[in-house]
Parts: sequence; structure tokens; C-alpha cells
Amino acid sequence: MRALFLILFLASPAAAQVPVCNAPREGMTACFDGRLCRCRFEIGGQLTGRPDAHRWDCGALRPDCRPAPATLPNLDAPPWPQHIPPPQLWIEPRKPR
Repeated sequence: MRALFLILFLASPAAAQVPVCNAPREGMTACFDGRLCRCRFEIGGQLTGRPDAHRWDCGALRPDCRPAPATLPNLDAPPWPQHIPPPQLWIEPRKPR
């Protein structure tokens, strides 16, 4: 029983790894954490402390790639009740003098 549990535990799917961003894949897009990221070449420098390399651009200005939110049906329908009757007032007739 323990051996079966151990085999099933080890057979669980591994987490997907991030695709490699390199020169042949420049311009490729991928969805990471709901953000559409693009593989591009970024220039490094002394200020950033990074060398020149291909990196994933997942900045704040990149579009979302999450599924569209659900919409409510019949948004154009009028609210309930659809017809409000006019008020009915009883006015007593004048009595003769």
C-alpha cells in the first residue's frame, strides 16, 4: 500500500517551466500570471547592473490575457415591474347645496 502511494505521489505532474527567451524566439508572446509577455532584447548597462540579453517584457503597459469576465444576461431589459399603473384616486363628487 505504501509503495502504491509513493508511486502515485511521485507520478504527479510537474509544474510547467517558463519558456526560454532567446534570439530565435524574439517577438514570441506568452501568458504569465494573466499578463501577455513578449520576448525581446533588452540593453543592459551600469545603471541597471544587468548585461545585454533577451528577456521577457511583462511590464505594466502589456495587455492582459485573462479570459473575459462573465456577463449578465438581459442587461437591456427594464427593471421589474415593467409597467407601473397610474395611481387611482377616488374623488367624491360635490354635494348639491
